[in-house]
Formats: sequence, C-alpha cells, structure tokens
Amino acid sequence: MRPADVARLVRTEQLRPKSAEPPKVRSLLDSIENDSRVTLAIPLSPETATVIFRELYECIRQLGDAAWWQRGYEPRNHEVSIEILQGLRTDAALHHLPRFKAIRHDINYRGFRASEAQAREVIAFWNTCGKALLALLRAKGPQ
Repeated sequence: MRPADVARLVRTEQLRPKSAEPPKVRSLLDSIENDSRVTLAIPLSPETATVIFRELYECIRQLGDAAWWQRGYEPRNHEVSIEILQGLRTDAALHHLPRFKAIRHDINYRGFRASEAQAREVIAFWNTCGKALLALLRAKGPQ
C-alpha cells in the first residue's frame, strides 16, 4: 500500500497509528492458525455451513488486522483490513474478499444462512490464499 493511501486512511480515521507490538501480532497469528484448523475440522453440512463461513471469514479479516499491526496501525473497519490483504498478493481469488464480507454481513446482521457452496468456497479460499497469507505475515514479522 502506498504511503499516500495510508495517510488518507489515517486522515479519514479508518486507521489509527499505534506502536507495533510483535508479541501481539504473533499471538493473533497463532490464534488465526488455531481457529482456522478447528473450523476446518468441523464436518460441512447445511447446519454447519454458516459457522464455518463466518469463522473462516473472521480468520481472513484478522490476517488484515495483523498486517496493519505489523506496520504500526490499528484498522477501524473491515474494509481496511481486507484492502491491505489485496495489496499483499496478486491472486485473482483475492477479488472474492468483498463478496465474502457482504455474505458475512448478511449472516451477522440479517439472519441469513450460508449455503454449503458458499462454505466450500471460503474453505477453498482459506486453503489457497489464507494459508499463504498467514505464512507471509509470519515471515515478515514487524516492519
């Protein structure tokens, strides 16, 4: 992400400067790894699709939080957390993130249920992009 973009996000209060805290970043990455592993162990069914979708989306969003924390910022919304992930890799699959966010919003605030197909899609995303982003953030460490 370009410095001008970061300055705009700070100016519009979508990011808040904060001290980088490497132990906090490591703890969040550990939590993401654990939560995704546990979530992926849940057998997929119509009854579990929503839980799986929501939890894996949360893991993805938290990857964005960790990326900002490494840079010394705290994101103030999901859009900013997702936006940074799209700048870390060029995978075409990253273009699905805004749609995943919309599905998760409908689940949390409109009582919608995720379909098995939607859950399979977020699982496939996690297994390709999510794990790769997790490894990338672990390798980067604080900046």
